[in-house]
Amino acid sequence: MITTTRKHLTPSEVNRLLAATKGSRNEARDRCLLLLMFRHGLRVSEAVGLMLSQVDVDSRVLHVQRLKKGLSTTHPLRADEIKIIKTWLKERAKMEVGTDAFFVSERRGPMNRKTAWLSIRNYGERAGLSLTAHPHMLRHACGFALADQGADTRLIQDYLGHRNIQHTVIYTAANPARFERLWR
Repeated sequence: MITTTRKHLTPSEVNRLLAATKGSRNEARDRCLLLLMFRHGLRVSEAVGLMLSQVDVDSRVLHVQRLKKGLSTTHPLRADEIKIIKTWLKERAKMEVGTDAFFVSERRGPMNRKTAWLSIRNYGERAGLSLTAHPHMLRHACGFALADQGADTRLIQDYLGHRNIQHTVIYTAANPARFERLWR
């Protein structure tokens, strides 16, 4: 028998991951990082590479610069995201940062991939998740959550910046809700 390891987090696991940031040393930054990675399907390099100019709180948009030859897009920011972003920006402003990077490390430089990886893994352990969490699970969680909400495959493709629809169909093909109207 072939066993496969799930490569995404469920929305409830994402919520547990977010809750696990409470009381941590970098709570504001890490909660913002996790939420933006999930809601916008950011790859770890896209997240740690975010610049202040890409996060427009006044216009309520996030300018997503996709990597891996993906299609860059502009996403709306929801009220809960704005609140978490503002909380992080207040903390960031106290740090005397010498970079335009949106996410910064305790050393006041741009946050790196390894820090994000370790943080997500540690929050997964802290949350008591049954699998080892890693950053790409948040991108996949985004795709599956959008499919579960009934989003069209082409819309998910655009949102995640996929050039090839084949990279997107995994999210909608696995969604049992698409069969709901059959056999009525």
